[in-house]
Amino acid sequence: MPRARSRYAPDRGLTGRMVTTMFLIGLLYVVFVGVLLAALRGSWPIILIITGGLFIAQFWFSDRIAAYGMGAREVTPEQAPELHGTIDRICALADMPKPKVAIAESDVPNAFATGRSEKTALVCATTGLLRRLEPEELEGVLAHEMSHVAHRDVAVMTIASFLGVLAGIITRIALWGGFGRSRPGNDPAGILLLLIPLISAVVYAISFLLTRLLSRYRELSADRAAALLTGRPSALASALTKVSGQMARIPTEDLRKAEPYNAFYFLPAFSAKESIGRIFSTHPTLEQRLDQLSRISTDLSR
Repeated sequence: MPRARSRYAPDRGLTGRMVTTMFLIGLLYVVFVGVLLAALRGSWPIILIITGGLFIAQFWFSDRIAAYGMGAREVTPEQAPELHGTIDRICALADMPKPKVAIAESDVPNAFATGRSEKTALVCATTGLLRRLEPEELEGVLAHEMSHVAHRDVAVMTIASFLGVLAGIITRIALWGGFGRSRPGNDPAGILLLLIPLISAVVYAISFLLTRLLSRYRELSADRAAALLTGRPSALASALTKVSGQMARIPTEDLRKAEPYNAFYFLPAFSAKESIGRIFSTHPTLEQRLDQLSRISTDLSR
């Protein structure tokens, strides 16, 4: 939920989707851990310690790991006066505390926000983005990223993705070593152990789809909140069009390096073209985003 004093437009649709996703992920988590405890009855303390430790690490350190992986380097107002000035204006408009400001040395034009709360938030722009955008366009992009901080959806995505990560790890362990090979085939516990890889794969697939659905909506929500806050949806639309067009000129090798962090970025390194691929995309299509901004522009002009 956004802070009570934030001037970012509240989005009940986003809040409802975050609550629903967390509830469904929670149900999956209970079932998943329950199966593990039933199959590995003598090892339940280890299971609880491992799952708890992974969750803590995911929640407390994933944002720092992601920022480090994307090459974010925190900068001072003296080092990046224009970037800090833009962030200051957005914070004044939104009545929000200022996040950490960073720059990533990359020609891929993009921006992202990390942090589990406003106190730990970091907003980063790449050198490629800073070089290509006009001031109003940059303000629209950074307002989009600040919306993620205001709506707390960065923290929700971090928590929601935890179960999928855990299930994926167990599935890989099962493929490498195999569960229950030493158990007789007619032993119920042995049969349950053999089901763990299958259940892990199903849990991973469901959590993957749930987080993708939430991710696409949160991007539309951030576009809408940024456009309403700045009052310039056309500037954000211009930035989207320009960044999307410039992506095609970036070497494929650089885009491949950025692709693992697509869920964090303002615009994905690779956009799904086929309808089936869009189901697994972290972002809505460019057309959907531009169409929404066009409607907002029409409403504001009235």
